Amino acid sequence: QVQLVESGGGLVQAGNSLRLSCAASGRTLGRYNMGWFRQAPGKEREFVACINRGGSSAYYAGSVKGRFTISRDNAEIAVYLQMNSLKPEDTADYYCVASNINCGDSASSYAYWGQGTQVTVSS
Repeated sequence: QVQLVESGGGLVQAGNSLRLSCAASGRTLGRYNMGWFRQAPGKEREFVACINRGGSSAYYAGSVKGRFTISRDNAEIAVYLQMNSLKPEDTADYYCVASNINCGDSASSYAYWGQGTQVTVSS
């Protein structure tokens, strides 16, 4: 069982940046493909980004490509989502996810989910 904990959310103005972090309680993340999903109020949950086990490849939703970067640290303790040029439509709860299967955009691939961290982007 993996317990994921997100941090780094908050309120920012459009155009600014935030960095989200995700760590696993009591263990490293090296064996997992990691990702981020988000859910805005009244909307469906959507894929944001993922990174494979070794960190050699990443995959992004079209809406964030070029603005967001997912990474994982060398010690495999944490995964990050660097969010630049934020827009009001990025406002959502962001969830860290882990998968033994693959790095992809299907929520069903991810067995482990964090509790979420809220990101609010004001215009």
